[in-house]
Amino acid sequence: MWALPVLPDPELRGILCFRRGGGREETPVLAYESLAEESPKGKQKAYTGGESLDARSHLRPVPLRFCCATPGTQLAFSPPAGLGTGSDLQICIPKALTCCSRKMEERYQGLARSNMEQILQTASMDLKFLIMQNAALFQEAFEMVVRHARNHTNSMFRNYFRHVAARTSKLVGEFFTDISLYILGSDINVNDMVNEFFDSLFPLIYPHLIHPGAPDPPVETLECLRLARRDLKAFGPFPKIMMTQVSKSLQVTRLFLQALNLGIEVVNTTDHLRFSKECGRALLKMWYCPQCQDLLLAKPCAGFCGGVLQGCLASVVEIDGHWREYLRSLEGMVKGMKGTYDVEHVLLNLFSLVQDAIGYMQKNAGKLVTTISKLCGPSQQRQHRSAWNPEDHVADQRMMGATLVEPQETLSGRKRELVTKLRAHSGFYSSLPEYICSHSSTVHNNTFCWNGHEVVERYTHPPTRNGGRSQSGQHEAKARGPEPVISQIIDKLKHINQRKLLPIQD
Repeated sequence: MWALPVLPDPELRGILCFRRGGGREETPVLAYESLAEESPKGKQKAYTGGESLDARSHLRPVPLRFCCATPGTQLAFSPPAGLGTGSDLQICIPKALTCCSRKMEERYQGLARSNMEQILQTASMDLKFLIMQNAALFQEAFEMVVRHARNHTNSMFRNYFRHVAARTSKLVGEFFTDISLYILGSDINVNDMVNEFFDSLFPLIYPHLIHPGAPDPPVETLECLRLARRDLKAFGPFPKIMMTQVSKSLQVTRLFLQALNLGIEVVNTTDHLRFSKECGRALLKMWYCPQCQDLLLAKPCAGFCGGVLQGCLASVVEIDGHWREYLRSLEGMVKGMKGTYDVEHVLLNLFSLVQDAIGYMQKNAGKLVTTISKLCGPSQQRQHRSAWNPEDHVADQRMMGATLVEPQETLSGRKRELVTKLRAHSGFYSSLPEYICSHSSTVHNNTFCWNGHEVVERYTHPPTRNGGRSQSGQHEAKARGPEPVISQIIDKLKHINQRKLLPIQD
């Protein structure tokens, strides 16, 4: 947690010092004067540092003293040449003599911006880690499901159709590789993918079912079989069933991963915003100008801080509504990822659809032989023994059932868990101003605090909660229209929010 320096004890008084570097530039440092540790002669003071102080003790201005020291030496009193009226200051306008110079003011402004960026990154750390971790987890899990589905399909061919299993292995591998590429965003048409699989499968299966043990037919015949498969409806309704199930489950899976990656992009973008000049000036006035007025312990009023931060983050807060809708859409999509929209369920049962499709072709082999003889040339009809052995089927079902993932280990539970955790971050963007104020050196009320000009007993202009726009005339951090990068993020959220509902509509 970052905080501005404060004194550890009411008996300590702050002294703004300069630590002289190798050149002429002087860097401000803070030392503390202990009233309780004076030497008998009263000429030496003890100096220390600290982190807390009673809320009202900072109201008593600390007598301004200065000290200069070279690196590695003790602090010693010596008035620097820069002490003056501060006529060159543009933001931290003092009411008396000040140690601040224009260069110091610029450094303080840079420090204020750096502090703001650090607090923003701290604020989003948990949310960013949650999304990034789960995006990687689900991508790996989906790839594992694809591998299991490929292995189940190859096992089915080895057990039921041993004589063609070696030939189909490459075809199965290419089919599931296309599935993986589609999930990762590749521009592949799912229907074409399924059609190509069955088009290529038919010439591999049909000749060996009709003529077991016979040599492969000519290339021309194989190509004819491949082209005729759709018109013949050789595999019955099963290719279309597979198209529907695979298309629906893969679409929603790909969109789910895209949504998680967009969430990472949104958080990363707001993590590295470039704040406006007005915001930088306001942060300087809020956090560091008190030191130039000899008010080393003064803290910004909570209302003043809220107004400044609402102005600085006005465009960021506009993401809030779209972010909430994004989380609602994500939750709705997760609830809809079941049945034909559950990629785990669909892919791990594809082997059964392929098996049923081949079984349909076997049952209709007689009709196919007659038609194919006319289309692709005569075939010697021969009684063939089906490779489907019921005993093998039972044994194989036991083997596959043992490898399937148990219900409690499925991805559905993990997705629901993610949605529950994300729901706790639904107000992330609207609460950013309050978070930053509460995690900096701001007092948690509006009494005895710094209002941007002086220390007041009560701050009388509490901020409104409308994204900071009403603060434009009240604080230096004037609210402006959304920055281009914020507008782009909002457009992407709108787009993904609209798309999330489409895949699960029949």
